[in-house]
Amino acid sequence: MIFYCSTLQVGVKGTLEKRVAAEAAWQVAVRAAESKKAADIRVLDLRGVTSFTDYFIICTGGNPRQVQAIADEVTIRLKKAGELPLSVEGYDQAEWLLADYGDFLVHIFSPKAREFYQLERLWRNAKPVEIPAEA
Repeated sequence: MIFYCSTLQVGVKGTLEKRVAAEAAWQVAVRAAESKKAADIRVLDLRGVTSFTDYFIICTGGNPRQVQAIADEVTIRLKKAGELPLSVEGYDQAEWLLADYGDFLVHIFSPKAREFYQLERLWRNAKPVEIPAEA
């Protein structure tokens, strides 16, 4: 089924495929973070809450080197899956690293920054997503 709105063509199937692709990609990011021992990994579903992204992946690295190692592994694995970040901010400081993948954002915090910014509280209207067990 396809709906037409002036010059914009939106396919229902395309929307479903986009959502499935986004979920598969954020799961790759979560597995990458887990492999580098990221702590307190959370996924928030922001669909219906905001229009700039669908999901937040939030995690903590114990020190600046671990924050960077988590970010590096996320980048490597997502690149292998065909996903490249639109932008990455905070890599050098490694307090709050943000990688924007369009459909989802990866936030990697130091413990101090995670407690200070409290994104889960700030975005409390977002639905927490259960992270599926690794297959």
